[in-house]
Amino acid sequence: MLIKPNDLSYGEKYINLSRKELLEKVQTQMSSQRFKHVLGVETAAVELAQRYGVSTEAASIAALTHDYAKERNHGEMHDLIISANLDLELLQYGSEIWHGPVGAILVKKELGIQDADILNAIHYHTVGRPEMSLLEQIIYVADYIEPGRVFPVVSEARKAAETSLAEAVAFETEHTLLHLIGQKRKIYPKTIDTYNTWVAKP
Repeated sequence: MLIKPNDLSYGEKYINLSRKELLEKVQTQMSSQRFKHVLGVETAAVELAQRYGVSTEAASIAALTHDYAKERNHGEMHDLIISANLDLELLQYGSEIWHGPVGAILVKKELGIQDADILNAIHYHTVGRPEMSLLEQIIYVADYIEPGRVFPVVSEARKAAETSLAEAVAFETEHTLLHLIGQKRKIYPKTIDTYNTWVAKP
């Protein structure tokens, strides 16, 4: 039987907060619509974690905090990218990808999360990277397939996630790039690195 997020009880391995306390802190950082999405990502992530043998607690925490910086002021995010010595090339792109690396910094600072795998899952959930841990893959995929998502290929993405995380990562990466190309949007080079590793055939 699958464990549901509401059934989870946090220890102190990853965070010195209960799930209820974490939910309350996360909810103050975003709109009700964004918070609903975050809960959906948690549901998908906890299910994937059980399927692929990853800590459900780590998956829950990473999912609940992955969009922690999503609605932060653009100026604040811009300044933090500079002051934290993040990749300055980020500044040529929008907050759609900023909020991952910025969020990892803020979650560590404001919520006390120190676990590198959780922080990486937050950092890279927007663009992925060539080498992703199972938890990173889970958050990357869960963000794409959570129950509230409605777009033409989401059912295919969910089906891929049932059999292979790697296939789901590849599917998401390919279709995200196709979407960006279709809209003639600039593509952050590290997204291409993700594509070349997970999608491109040798």
